[in-house]
Amino acid sequence: MSKTYKATGINLKTQVFGESDRLVTILTQEHGLIRVIAPGSRKHNSSLGGRSGMFVVNDLLIAKGRSLDRITQAQTVKCYPGLAKDLGKLAASQYLAEIVLFQALSEQPQVELYDLFNEHLSRLEDLPSKQTLGTLVHLTHGVFQLLACAGLTPQVQACCLTQRPLTPDFTNSYWQVGFSTSAGGIVCLQAWENLLLREHRKITPVARESRHTYGTTKYGYKTIEHRQEIPALSSRLNAKQLAILQQLSQPEIIRDITPDYNWLFVEQVLRQYAQYHFGRPIRSATLIDSYFAANHDAKF
Repeated sequence: MSKTYKATGINLKTQVFGESDRLVTILTQEHGLIRVIAPGSRKHNSSLGGRSGMFVVNDLLIAKGRSLDRITQAQTVKCYPGLAKDLGKLAASQYLAEIVLFQALSEQPQVELYDLFNEHLSRLEDLPSKQTLGTLVHLTHGVFQLLACAGLTPQVQACCLTQRPLTPDFTNSYWQVGFSTSAGGIVCLQAWENLLLREHRKITPVARESRHTYGTTKYGYKTIEHRQEIPALSSRLNAKQLAILQQLSQPEIIRDITPDYNWLFVEQVLRQYAQYHFGRPIRSATLIDSYFAANHDAKF
């Protein structure tokens, strides 16, 4: 068995390791997610210093180790310097990187995930500087696309209860649709309310208290009926918000949608959905919240 192997990958996470090394988590096309040591990368004159930074793509030669493999050679293929120059872009990139880490697998080719992540980083970097709303739009689109790549696409075209298509009604300013994280997508509010009403009208049998007579226990009978589970609603969306959700399935951002506060609401809906299905919090989301809160009055 060869003691070295080659890989092309993008750095997703870096940690201090030992006196002068870094532990780098890399998404590779050939081997999926790997964790390797970048020896001496924290030294001032190290050739691996810049190559072990966040969101740097390298062609790597890696030596196998007993517990952790080590980078022996690295040639930079691509990097995204523009991301570090804009706080919003950097926060959005870290957010997307966390979702990639949630779904990436080890020892399996991850070409589709690798290409998709790089594509969204390129789109973020190409945005004009300080374009707050554009960053939000591309982040939301990236989250949806990564969920789709993981096989966790929320159902946004049809009601999860009735499977009937739902179309936004822009003529009614009070029109709304529900979103259920546990059910997996949008819910027709009329169907949801009808289900609630039917369940409340049912008479639920209750077991009688057991009685003790002369040392003998007599038990009442308990009837068990099948009851349809009523999904909890995570949020309610207006027509514009549903339209955004439905168009996020497109590979490209729909250009005629004007970015506004509705995108922030949709991002939060998708964030809650992703955290529920991955079973982990997205820590970088706090940066997104603080960034857009600081820019809300000026930009929205």
